[in-house]
Amino acid sequence: MSEQQIKVKMEEEEIGCVVYNTDPLIIKYHYEVDYIHSYAQDSPFFIGLSQGELKGSKCVKCGTTFGTPRSHCMECGAETEWVNLPLVGKVHTYTTCYFGGQEFLSETPFTLILVEWPGVNTLFLSRLIGVAPEDVKIGMDVQAKFKRLSQFKPTDVYFVPV
Repeated sequence: MSEQQIKVKMEEEEIGCVVYNTDPLIIKYHYEVDYIHSYAQDSPFFIGLSQGELKGSKCVKCGTTFGTPRSHCMECGAETEWVNLPLVGKVHTYTTCYFGGQEFLSETPFTLILVEWPGVNTLFLSRLIGVAPEDVKIGMDVQAKFKRLSQFKPTDVYFVPV
């Protein structure tokens, strides 16, 4: 046999997957990977969360203040600078989630709120903890709380009723 005619067989693995459906094919299998990520220009926001601070950004030209970090103004395009946001705000609107991503499945149902502050032109999305979904009210005062052991993730901050 020539080198081109050598038959090679891949080694079979003694693993499988769970088949939920065949039309269309829906299967389940485990997938895991380590992920290295940089927050780049948003790093001060996540470092602030680990220090019990909420950081937004303010346009150096027109003064628009953003409740979520951005390096440039969405109104005029100028650069922004970091500002500390108040830790107490109000519920602008809310929704009750009965399904969520892997991180929140054990908490369902949970409440997501958009927080507003005077003088801040945009809203901040976060979870509201410590109040039943039926008791959440638009305009209610809420206060930011921070996880003691920061994971440097947006979920390190949450809100509670004042």
